[in-house]
Amino acid sequence: MTLPATNPTANTIRPQPGEYAPYYEKYISQVPESNILATLEDQRRQMLLLLSGRSEADGDLRYAPGKWTVKEVLGHICDAERVFAYRALRISRGDATPLESFDENDYVRNGPFARCSLADLIEDYIAVRRSTVSLFRPLDAAAWMRRGIASKNEVTVRALAYIIAGHELHHRRMLEEKYLK
Repeated sequence: MTLPATNPTANTIRPQPGEYAPYYEKYISQVPESNILATLEDQRRQMLLLLSGRSEADGDLRYAPGKWTVKEVLGHICDAERVFAYRALRISRGDATPLESFDENDYVRNGPFARCSLADLIEDYIAVRRSTVSLFRPLDAAAWMRRGIASKNEVTVRALAYIIAGHELHHRRMLEEKYLK
């Protein structure tokens, strides 16, 4: 199902301070101001280009002792995207229940990533990203701008989309620069 975004400007303008906690500026600022749906789709293609043809041994690389492996980084990207997209779902639907934070280190420590093949984690990434785009694509302007509370901070659905993109970009750059040079 391909539905056009009902308000192209709602998903093409960068979130403004006040739409997200200051912590997330480091992610949001990395994302070019454009149609965020197109950015999310393009990121999927870029990640696939980076990871295509990589060996299972590449998936177990760490750039330093105690750092996550490539598979753990990819698993973390998927976990965080699921959490941010879940927040966007609830807030976009008008659910005013405050949403708790999550500890990414616990998620990685307790995740199955070491037991998964790199190919399976790549497939998971593809599925998660398609699901995320599918969630955002049909939203109207009101839904994009809806506000909720996550991690004790106010956030808009639009900011969550940019956070997802910026978080992925941050970790993809780490993969490019520190793991898979």
